[in-house]
Amino acid sequence: MKRLKYITETALRHELHAIEPESYVVPRGQKLTPAAREYLQTRKIKIVPEERQGKANPCAAGAVNAPAAPAAVPAAAAKFVDYETGAFYAEKPEHMTHLSGNLLVQKSHPRILFRGRLDALQASVVLAQTEISGRGGSEKLLEDLNDLLHALREVMRCDVLDEPFTLETLIGLTHAGLREQSHDPQRFFGVKAMTLPDYTMGRDFALLNSLRAAVRETEVAAALAFREGAKCTREDLIEELNRMSSALHIMMCRYLAGQYGA
Repeated sequence: MKRLKYITETALRHELHAIEPESYVVPRGQKLTPAAREYLQTRKIKIVPEERQGKANPCAAGAVNAPAAPAAVPAAAAKFVDYETGAFYAEKPEHMTHLSGNLLVQKSHPRILFRGRLDALQASVVLAQTEISGRGGSEKLLEDLNDLLHALREVMRCDVLDEPFTLETLIGLTHAGLREQSHDPQRFFGVKAMTLPDYTMGRDFALLNSLRAAVRETEVAAALAFREGAKCTREDLIEELNRMSSALHIMMCRYLAGQYGA
């Protein structure tokens, strides 16, 4: 029996480093490794087994339907550098955006998707503050949300500038304090653990719960953006997002305990 030949992620990165194909044809008798399949899926490249191509589309195996790559320029005339390929550009291609400095990546890059989540989360916090303030809501609640917003903006800044995250407190608590209170709401707030949200708990509570869920989604986006093989390159940012989720849980408990007023 003939053994299958596997196509690895490393081989794909080398083959596709300077092109953006619409699809990738897997030759007969070959198979993608799980990492190679994930790589193509992440880049939204359609996977087509060669035997399913049909006679109407007789293309060679490998990358097909690739649009022309932006024209590279000499290093001396370059204003921008492609982060993935090292190519130089005099003008920024429309399908690319800044990763940091003059480094460009595809707008579908995981780091850019993470920043989009982070941007949307900040917008949601401001919207929640606007609604609470418009109803004459709790000033203390608005202050805690403002502290959360400041931390989110710091996460964005540290990502873009590639600086370490150094804020040590959130809503008046250290990371250890956030963890302790979020794990024992009964002791700190008289609120039963794992209390499920309900519409009868009020609009402010529902807004906080929506922000908590959005933080969790942003944390997942960060985990994908900063994963390199089995390693995480920005554990500080992911830890902060995890503590933000705890902070919002605590804020929900503070609300139920009446600490934000009537």
